[in-house]
Amino acid sequence: MVVVSGELFVSASVPRRGIDLEFTVPASAVVALLGANGAGKSTALHVIAGLVRPETALVRLGDRVLTDTAAGVDVPTHARRIALLLQEALLFPHLDVTANVAFAARNGGTGRRAARAHALRWLREVGADDLADRRPRELSGGQAQRVALARALAAEPEVLLLDEPMAGLDVQVATAMRGVLRRVLSGNRSAVLVTHDVLDAVTLADQVVVLADGRVAEAGPTAAVLSAPRSAFAARLAGLNLVAGTIESDGVLCTSAGERWHGVAAEPLAAGAAAVAVFTPAAVAVFGEPPKGSPRNVVAARIAELDSHGAAIRVRSAPGAGGLPGIAADVTPDAAADLVLTAGSAVWFAVKAQEVTLHAR
Repeated sequence: MVVVSGELFVSASVPRRGIDLEFTVPASAVVALLGANGAGKSTALHVIAGLVRPETALVRLGDRVLTDTAAGVDVPTHARRIALLLQEALLFPHLDVTANVAFAARNGGTGRRAARAHALRWLREVGADDLADRRPRELSGGQAQRVALARALAAEPEVLLLDEPMAGLDVQVATAMRGVLRRVLSGNRSAVLVTHDVLDAVTLADQVVVLADGRVAEAGPTAAVLSAPRSAFAARLAGLNLVAGTIESDGVLCTSAGERWHGVAAEPLAAGAAAVAVFTPAAVAVFGEPPKGSPRNVVAARIAELDSHGAAIRVRSAPGAGGLPGIAADVTPDAAADLVLTAGSAVWFAVKAQEVTLHAR
């Protein structure tokens, strides 16, 4: 069955939780909801899923109205064709993995054999078919999340809601889960992803919506928001350096400007794959002339701005390829003075390859 999502429009007010927001998820797009704890991200998901009854709201998916408090419309959760994946997998402990994934089909009247085949197809899709006969207690956290994702997708939802599904997973497992999500969300299904991780937003989301105190602080394409954040949370989130490009060869990313960045791939990356190089401002050394020595990554830049950042001075170059922010480097006040760093200064940034991580985008 081919699932085609329509545009999702959400307008909701939940005064008891301090929520008053409105945003749109374009058809077949992935939107990341960002914000500090208590900003209203999970409540927004629960309103969409029909788990929270707002005082006033209009939730519309394509031509279907799911919630309209003015008209008295409140489609039950099970009839919304929306799936919610939480931090906890919440698998049925008395059922094996296949039966967990087949639950929606069986509950809808599908025969046992057809439901099992349907479940196995989705387990293969998320790379968990080898777990088919296990019980939930026999699964690791990452394995349980893959099974929970397969169960959610097996219900053939038009929209997938993801509430920090990588939280609590170690770095390697989270990277693998990110790859699974990127693959299953690259079709016709819309998704709303709640996350605190800039990598989730950059590698998975087409757009971001930043919530603050229950309201939309800013929204737009991911690269645009991260390159010029207008909210405190987005500014903090954009603290990592992100360089977009494509994989040229093993461990090498090439930007549209022809720059080559050497790093360590967090996952297998084929030549030609869209990717992003990620590194911290603290990993960037700043020189007034081309540096000598071991750094594999050396780029010429011109300082666009300087700002205080704790005990350091943060310098940033002009925006980079793909609309992402320019490269940021943290230097001591003494170093900034010695280099006579001002807006417009020509410098060289150097970053060791082992400080750069390459992620699929």
